[in-house]
Amino acid sequence: MINSPQLTRLGLATFLVASGFQAKSQITVDELDGTINTITTAVPLLMISPDSRAGALGDAGGALSPDANSIHWGAAKLANIEGNSGISLSYIPWLRQLVPDINLGYLSWYKKMKKRQTIGGSLRYFSLGNIIFTDVIGNVTGQFNPNEFAIDFAYARRFSDRWSGGLALRYIFSNLTGGIDVQGTPSFPGQSVAADISAYYVNPDLKLGGKKSTYAFAVAMTNLGAKISYTKSADRDFIPMNLRLGQSLKMKVDDYNAFTFVLDFNKLLVPTPPVRDADNNGAIIAGRENNVSIVSGMLQSFYDAPGVLEADGSRNVLKEELREINICGGVEYNYNNLFSVRTGYFHEHPTKGNRRYFTLGAGVKFNVFALDLAYLIPTQQRNPLENTIRFTLQFDFGAFKEQNDK
Repeated sequence: MINSPQLTRLGLATFLVASGFQAKSQITVDELDGTINTITTAVPLLMISPDSRAGALGDAGGALSPDANSIHWGAAKLANIEGNSGISLSYIPWLRQLVPDINLGYLSWYKKMKKRQTIGGSLRYFSLGNIIFTDVIGNVTGQFNPNEFAIDFAYARRFSDRWSGGLALRYIFSNLTGGIDVQGTPSFPGQSVAADISAYYVNPDLKLGGKKSTYAFAVAMTNLGAKISYTKSADRDFIPMNLRLGQSLKMKVDDYNAFTFVLDFNKLLVPTPPVRDADNNGAIIAGRENNVSIVSGMLQSFYDAPGVLEADGSRNVLKEELREINICGGVEYNYNNLFSVRTGYFHEHPTKGNRRYFTLGAGVKFNVFALDLAYLIPTQQRNPLENTIRFTLQFDFGAFKEQNDK
């Protein structure tokens, strides 16, 4: 709970900016050299990795073996899941270095319909804690608990023994202000709908160094949907549309020991803010207008960066576009499919957000349920993500029924 007027106003502003409340993100000509040109979107909670297994592998879950949390990474993986039905519950205390009562909860489930078809769903709830509103002289005018949630429904189908595809539909609700006036303008909750499209390939018949291995590749375009707004006067903001390419390699050392290596690449399909001239009514100097339609924004996100300013005065657009690709990966050791230890690393370029951290985690699996934990270690001290812990509990209802039958 924030009870200081100064902290209250600062905290609310931080939350609104972080959640894409600003009408449009841009930089000016005065910020050219070494520019921090971060792409901001609404509802960034959609990009937070909800499960502890991927969270312990540097948030690289695109091509991990499927489980009940696969909807977040790509629904296509559900078609290859081993169980008949299951459920997963995750809890993440978030940004505890800033405010003690921000948290994310994630509930997901799946059910096999036929041999080649699987359905699933999820609920993601993000609470931003309790915020007290004050006037300019510090008098309390009210309090509110900002929150956001997303509800998903997914369908996956196997096309062959190795290829599968998936589709997920999503409803998004974001209530950050409780209807207060923002600079004299009434605010309201933001709402949007989106879809995910994904494909998954797996080859379980590889032999590497004489060891049985499984290779998997996944591609997913997520959060493809309508822009969102919190006031009638503001421009609508993009939600975090994203392209993810993931791959994994599992090698069985013997009948009891196995290693899995994962690597993901992520690219926001959102326009990059242009460089504007602060002395010329914000005229664009480099880059492209980022207040465009959804389809135009997705397409130009691959080539619209203003470019890194080189010594000769030219701009290297490709160099900045490559900076917008986040790279993450990790290694998992598994003993007899019962116990796992994991580690990973997430890298985001300093000019594009500067999220860089190591991750650690472990998991235990029994016949009916599995428990996973993950811990995040930032590379910088006093980072807001410091001491982030994830908890995930999964239940396999098919295994529970089989156990009862026996």
